[in-house]
Amino acid sequence: MTAVEQAAPAAARYGAGSAVEPEPNLRTMAEAAAHESPVHVRLVAGTVKALPAPDGSIEGVSAGLLCSVPDPAAALTELARVIRPGGELRFYEHVISRRRRAALLQRGLDASGLWERAMGGCRTSRDTEAAIAHAGFDVQSIERFTFHPTLLDFPVAPKILGRARRA
Repeated sequence: MTAVEQAAPAAARYGAGSAVEPEPNLRTMAEAAAHESPVHVRLVAGTVKALPAPDGSIEGVSAGLLCSVPDPAAALTELARVIRPGGELRFYEHVISRRRRAALLQRGLDASGLWERAMGGCRTSRDTEAAIAHAGFDVQSIERFTFHPTLLDFPVAPKILGRARRA
């Protein structure tokens, strides 16, 4: 899912939106998608380390790929900084499996470094739901499901989709 695809629903709700994409090739693709989007989405360079927005200035954020940031706690702290009190964080993430054997496989892949190098920094065994709650967000709803259209997707099959409010 591109940054623009994530930003478009909120942009439609509020009339406009912004998307941040740090990777240059993906940003080029997202710019093309923004141009074709039926709602105005402004695409900006940046990273979750330092979002280009004042404190408490954003109504809501749609996040994905916390698996690939080096420090998810710092990323969530930065998201909390820019989201206004009572604002919303919507997330779609793959997470560590609740099944013991699958979780062992995920931890093994992470320890080997192979998956991370092949998949752009992705770690398969993060407990993102706990990280969101630990960062001071109140998880309002969460749906857990498994999705893996191919065998290669097995390590990232456990997913969560939800929303949380900033305290």
